[in-house]
Amino acid sequence: MSAFSNPNDPFLGSGHQAALRSIARVVHETTTAHDPSWALEGIVEMLERKRVLVLTGAGVSTDSGIPDYRGPNGSLKRHRPMTYQEFMNDPAARHRYWARSFVGWRHVAKAQPNFVHYAIAALEERGFVSGVVTQNVDGLHLDTGTKTLIPLHGDLSMVECLNCGAVEDRVAFDERLESANPGYLERINLDPLAVNPDGDVALSDEHVAAFHMISCLVCGSTELKPNVVYFGESVPKARKQQVKELEEQSTALLVVGSSLAVMSGYKFVLDAEKAERKIGIINGGPGRGDVKATYLWRTQVAPAMQQVLDALSIKLPTS
Repeated sequence: MSAFSNPNDPFLGSGHQAALRSIARVVHETTTAHDPSWALEGIVEMLERKRVLVLTGAGVSTDSGIPDYRGPNGSLKRHRPMTYQEFMNDPAARHRYWARSFVGWRHVAKAQPNFVHYAIAALEERGFVSGVVTQNVDGLHLDTGTKTLIPLHGDLSMVECLNCGAVEDRVAFDERLESANPGYLERINLDPLAVNPDGDVALSDEHVAAFHMISCLVCGSTELKPNVVYFGESVPKARKQQVKELEEQSTALLVVGSSLAVMSGYKFVLDAEKAERKIGIINGGPGRGDVKATYLWRTQVAPAMQQVLDALSIKLPTS
């Protein structure tokens, strides 16, 4: 049984049902990956032509201690994310989300960019990459100097009031939550490995009931939402337009660390195929776009990116 609303509740509508199908989608192997040396050579040739659009997924952040959704140890094996319809229509579910996020968010907030984030930033700095679109909400690309970055699904660093539209920095918001919940965090024994990619973490009903939610500083509403796109929610139109413009400026697509299980990511492959642009995929497991890849490299992301940098004679500065 879900910890949220009845998943079959008709009140939640068809959008909720579609979101559940997206969450439950299992990506199987559909083709044979290319020879690693050949895939590396092809992806390097793509990059040498400059202005490649990079799309990143959860596999880019796993080395920063943030789990992915669908990998061998993915969070979907223990956790079903809340849908947009549940968050918007069920006050109890929303309260539960904020209690769990209050505990789990700080693990995401203290995560640091890893080698792959810096490698992609270095490729952009040298003109090989036109920009980065990330499906991740952890904000880690921002800390590497990436200049053209579109967080497709938003990020956890801001909180928006659904009543008046006021926006608050998550750090300040979290400080207010701590003041409203003295000693709450100390009573919970958090296993960092149990934190999900969206900053959510499982809590007992007793801990959820003991959590005190705060209100908007402007209008006093408790209807507050992290600035992220939930399963079942559409990417904002303005962001879609930014993506379209970046796609049009790019010569090819390189997918790094994503299974492309959700349509918002898979659409990049469909767009590239329609525009007859080459598609490179670097990922440790099967992906929805594999059969459409010009170069399909089944490998762990970090070693692959090291080989890409070596082939392009790029050395990252040592700290």
